[in-house]
Amino acid sequence: MPEASVAVPDEHPSGRMRPGRADRRASIAVTRFGDARAGEGTLVEFPTGDEPSPATLCSNLARSVVEILAGARPLDQIGRWVSDSVYVHLLRRTILTVQARTTAAENPLRPRMTIGDPLLAFPVEGVVEAVVMVHQPGRSRAVAIRLERHRARWRASAINVL
Repeated sequence: MPEASVAVPDEHPSGRMRPGRADRRASIAVTRFGDARAGEGTLVEFPTGDEPSPATLCSNLARSVVEILAGARPLDQIGRWVSDSVYVHLLRRTILTVQARTTAAENPLRPRMTIGDPLLAFPVEGVVEAVVMVHQPGRSRAVAIRLERHRARWRASAINVL
């Protein structure tokens, strides 16, 4: 196994300070959920480009999935960020939700929510597993997301709303 390097949470490996709170939390989460065999977490560098960081993508996916299940957002908006199996699963759940809402004669409302900082784990190279807490006035939910590298971008291969 290659030697793992650990970076200081508030400092970027290039020597610059990390710009935001989410980046610091992501590096702390990596340390917390690091490789148990090595005993320490590793800081994983992600390409800088047009794609969002895994933490940002997980937060946005969690918000979008909860809004899709509430009927306030179309499923097609996240089609490029999820695998085919996840898309079909969400489509089935959306159809069931629409049928239940039609039977009860309810209109879909955009849910009020706050999104917590995602906790990220990197079990193997090219895979990110995250948990994002979604807090709503009546309850809180955990959204578990597994991202995998697909060509040059991240794609959700599993999403579960608990």
